[in-house]
Amino acid sequence: MRAWLAVPLLAIALGSPLAAQEVTTGPRAIAPTVLVLDQERLFEGSLWGKRVVREIEADSTALATENRRIEAELTAEEQALTDQRKLLPAEEFRALADAFDAKVVEIRRSQDAKARDLARLNEIEQQTFLSTAVPVLRQMLSEMPGTTAILDRRAVLIAAEAIDITDTAIARIDAALGAGQRPALPPAEN
Repeated sequence: MRAWLAVPLLAIALGSPLAAQEVTTGPRAIAPTVLVLDQERLFEGSLWGKRVVREIEADSTALATENRRIEAELTAEEQALTDQRKLLPAEEFRALADAFDAKVVEIRRSQDAKARDLARLNEIEQQTFLSTAVPVLRQMLSEMPGTTAILDRRAVLIAAEAIDITDTAIARIDAALGAGQRPALPPAEN
């Protein structure tokens, strides 16, 4: 960024009186009436988002470890059942095999539910973050006279970098909200 642009952009980002002035980006001057931010980068770059990513990764790793342990146990159980096949009457073996199959189906259902819960938790965390961050973003908007909206950068085809407030928003949200707290996961809807 050119040095002569740094002061006006900083003034816009901080909402100082200079924010009402035009931002120069070459031969033309623009008055920022719309600002943009990258919602994904806003979340992932915030203390809140970084906490969520760490927790989800840790939970995913724990789930994968649990799945490998369960798989090893089921493999051993299946082998033991296979070894018993020759020693048991057919109906008794069929009952044991059916019980084993039902057990595998239930374990798979349970483990899949845990994976879905992690995905739901991630969605809930992002929704909670955004709804909690709205007052901070609204305050930033009110501090910039003449600015009427903050749009998601992905919804904008082309925008001047001067109107991207993502980094400033991350700093302000971190100061106001910190890392947040992990919410209790509501029961899954079937």
